[in-house]
Amino acid sequence: MDWDEEYELIRSGRAVPRAGPSFLTRDGSPSNDDPHTNANSTTRHQQPQPPAPAPAAAAAIESVPDFYPEEAEQGTPLEQLTRHWMNERHAPDILPAQEDLLMNLLDHLRRQSEAVQLLREDPSTSEEEHIRIMLVQIEVERVKFIVRSYVRTRLFKIERYARFITTNAEIQTRLTAAERDHASRHAILTDQHFYLSVLQGLPEKQSHLDDTPLFVPPMVTEPDKSRPVFVHALQRCPRVRLPDGATLDMEKGHISLMPYSVVEELVARGEVELI
Repeated sequence: MDWDEEYELIRSGRAVPRAGPSFLTRDGSPSNDDPHTNANSTTRHQQPQPPAPAPAAAAAIESVPDFYPEEAEQGTPLEQLTRHWMNERHAPDILPAQEDLLMNLLDHLRRQSEAVQLLREDPSTSEEEHIRIMLVQIEVERVKFIVRSYVRTRLFKIERYARFITTNAEIQTRLTAAERDHASRHAILTDQHFYLSVLQGLPEKQSHLDDTPLFVPPMVTEPDKSRPVFVHALQRCPRVRLPDGATLDMEKGHISLMPYSVVEELVARGEVELI
């Protein structure tokens, strides 16, 4: 059963989440499944048990998987987003947007939050289930932090290189429609601000932002791909050539410090990650 089916069952009232195992019962005594508890102590601490749930309710409980699943195997959407987030933070250039992955995660977060709210409002939710709900909320907030940081990192780069983005068709293909629109509007506002503040008072030959005089840094800020980055190989990578002419073979798990321009293609293919 996937997340959506579980959510629909909980929302319609046909199923409730199953409480996880506990080493203590409600009265604070060890549970009967404790291997270190002998028969005498079990009998001495045994308390009257609540009546068994109705067959229909018991069947519904057994049909619902754990609300807070175990650690997912490698390659989950969250792990993919975390890798893209770290690459975006450490790369000097703007990387391709992960719009589909981000939308799927946001949609799941919305459904998870609605399910948690329904369970919190349900008076029949047990004390153990409330603890599990708290753990789910903590995990949801952790994912939200990664999503916000990823979006803010891209927004920072877009505003910093807005004018360069508007003149570079290749880099525009890495952005979403909303990001391209934001870059265009930000570039126009920046140009107007510079012209009204400084450029209109300069001679005609010096009143443009696209001037490229000799021995003078360009007026338009571009990503510095020569900046060194730490690279972690996720698999055996093709031999790379360093700026000094030396070559390097990176096996899986190898970590190196080198200019971003050397591993730009490896990052794009997902063969390495930035750390």
